[in-house]
Amino acid sequence: MSDETSTPAGPRPEPLRFFGTTWVEHDGGYTGRRIGVAVGSLAAVVAACFVLRFAYQGLAIADVGTPVTVMVVVMFAVCTALAFGHTWESFSKRPDPDRQASLRGLLTIGFVGSLLAYCFRSLSEAPGEKLHREEYEAAKAQYARRTTRRTGNPAKKPRRP
Repeated sequence: MSDETSTPAGPRPEPLRFFGTTWVEHDGGYTGRRIGVAVGSLAAVVAACFVLRFAYQGLAIADVGTPVTVMVVVMFAVCTALAFGHTWESFSKRPDPDRQASLRGLLTIGFVGSLLAYCFRSLSEAPGEKLHREEYEAAKAQYARRTTRRTGNPAKKPRRP
């Protein structure tokens, strides 16, 4: 078997986390993987909320005062909302690497928002599938344009009046 027959010419789809390249044709257990990702990320959200509840109880036991407790709760709520928005946006366009690096701390604190975005997106498609499909289709179209050969002699082409 030659390499030409085993490896198709042209662009290859970029694999997605948990899905590989099954998102291209929706085969290889794609639906089951989507269900698994949705359930898994929702379970992680529930577990994370329990951990945050224990942290809140620790603040109450330490008797740090109402202002500190409110500040911590608001911080987690705001970071969760921002992380949700950032993660949801990253499913439709590539995030800027510099911005991503500067938001790393915020995304870590708001990890519940990222998990929720992952859960909600996997209910309709593999997270990031739309972005990857657009890029893959554009790469395939560009490859087809580059490899299409002209027919005939352009000098003999009739001129427009």
